[in-house]
Amino acid sequence: MKNKLSKKEKLEALQILYDYFPDAKAELNFSNEFELLIAVMLSAQCTDERVNIVTSSLFKKYHIPEDYINADIKDIENEIKSLGLYKNKAKNLKKMCEILVSDFNGKVPNNRENLIKLPGVGRKTANVVMSVAFGIPAIAVDTHVHRTANRIGLVNSENVLDTEKQLMELIPKKDWSKAHHVLIFYGRRISKSRNPDCENDPIKHISLHCRKMLNLDK
Repeated sequence: MKNKLSKKEKLEALQILYDYFPDAKAELNFSNEFELLIAVMLSAQCTDERVNIVTSSLFKKYHIPEDYINADIKDIENEIKSLGLYKNKAKNLKKMCEILVSDFNGKVPNNRENLIKLPGVGRKTANVVMSVAFGIPAIAVDTHVHRTANRIGLVNSENVLDTEKQLMELIPKKDWSKAHHVLIFYGRRISKSRNPDCENDPIKHISLHCRKMLNLDK
């Protein structure tokens, strides 16, 4: 049974997915980099659909960092209570906004070093903000990217950081952000966590997982 892809096969699989999902993009709703940062912070262990429902109200009530700083923590909690970990997220939102104002003049920084100084912002969130808000090439590895990249055979990794590093080595820098969005679309629509649709997978002839599931190597 085939257990490893050549670089040519990996890049071919990605190109097929680029063509299959030409409109892949961030599915969180936002109108500026500050709203994007908040939406990504809220999306941890939540679907983008649920976050969009919450932020449709949240963003009408709170517009700038000072709005969150001046708000009662209970009010913020009530706005986001339908999300997982809402108490911790509300606390991080207030602290993040305080640091934005005190250290960054109320502006969202455009580099990873400063972004990850913000409470509730890890490497994945920082990469999303850099890529989507500022057009800086980055590969944000969430559960979808980690799962699909390993299933296809683009990487062979045990953790998200190694997945990111291997994808960065494989994919030309100019395509990092595109690959990130395409792999998320692929993970949400085809190679789902449970019951991946290998029968209708456009790269089933390359994907190590689908080849195994469909017995294509026999």
